[in-house]
Amino acid sequence: MVSRDEEGLYYALDLGGTNFRVLRVQLGGPEGRVLRQEYEEVSIPSHLMVGSNEDLFDYIALELSRFVESEGENYHPKPGRDRELGFTFSFPVKQTSINSGYLIKWTKGFAIPDGVGKDVVQALHDAMKRRGLAMRVTALVNDTVGALAGARYWNEDVMVAVILGTGTNACYVERAEAITKYHGESPRSGSMVINMEWGNFWSSHLPRTIYDEDLDAESLNPGEQGFEKMVSGMYLGDIVRRVLLKMAEDSFLFGTEVPANLYKPNILRTPDISKMHQDESADLREVAKVLKSILGVSSTPLKVRMLVVELCDLVAERGARLAAAGIVGILKKIGRDGSCLSNRSKCDQGEGRHTTIAMDGGLYEHYPKFRKYLQETVAHLLGEEIAANVSVELSKDGSGIGAALLAASHSQYVNT
Repeated sequence: MVSRDEEGLYYALDLGGTNFRVLRVQLGGPEGRVLRQEYEEVSIPSHLMVGSNEDLFDYIALELSRFVESEGENYHPKPGRDRELGFTFSFPVKQTSINSGYLIKWTKGFAIPDGVGKDVVQALHDAMKRRGLAMRVTALVNDTVGALAGARYWNEDVMVAVILGTGTNACYVERAEAITKYHGESPRSGSMVINMEWGNFWSSHLPRTIYDEDLDAESLNPGEQGFEKMVSGMYLGDIVRRVLLKMAEDSFLFGTEVPANLYKPNILRTPDISKMHQDESADLREVAKVLKSILGVSSTPLKVRMLVVELCDLVAERGARLAAAGIVGILKKIGRDGSCLSNRSKCDQGEGRHTTIAMDGGLYEHYPKFRKYLQETVAHLLGEEIAANVSVELSKDGSGIGAALLAASHSQYVNT
């Protein structure tokens, strides 16, 4: 994926949810590796998520050009070269080359009809040209692939990368001979990266409830991204809201009148339920603050606050355990789940080595109890002996760093 020989200044743009991130990295080759890096995170106005393709990319190009203008003295593009960018685009695309791909559909709350079927790299190039920004996209990558590249740059034991943020996805390193869909020339490494798009996974065995069904029916993409809607940060808060609304209507949880804000979709966000879930004060004062500020409930008995915490716990635990089951499923697929104990050929392919799962995304990073449930479930499903040889590790900003590294490894100046 990357050779560790890359040098120079490279940029990355990570578009994958309600925020996007711009990043610059100064690479120092095999000795210096990542010499320095800077990033900024930018919120996307909600109207641009459902507006026109040109408006969205013009806004992105504007913020990217501002970021480039803030380039300090410690960052040095090589003379005579345009700046190059790795573009992490975390939506389903039909990728036709390393730096081109056509949008199949929007997810994660985006609904921009005129963007579907368009080359997202060309859309960004056109917007940068309108801004007068001399920059070229040399690599288009999915966020999970970027996270995998970034993590493997430092640790070759990384075999799986998972994003748990606004949305969710996973990818893994697979033996080329095991990929039945691929009929091209076998890569020199003997392996390839599989982008799963597991957010769209669905099975009748998933524990779907009426709250999941209603959320799906009222979403911008009903019938799609079923797994994502049970697991990712964009939806957990609203699942809690829907359950609270049902309890308020049927059991007068907050008194005889249902708080008006409970009827507002997405008003309760996952950071809110994390804050309530993590509240360890004797009187659950943080829970009371969230209920008052978000739902307009001015006073609640302690037993009601305790019930709200229990609900947050149930929803978070379910999401974390489902994500963990997906991770163990990947390990099983690549023979890193202990199956080589009965199949020595899998051991010969590397099972004896330590396996690292690189995790990226705000849900995993900022929700400690979600993270704890996921790690515990992976260990439980694998068993104590195998779990000792598997680690789940945060790879903060991995997808952005990985995109910059891939931009460097596919630079137009690589042989000059």
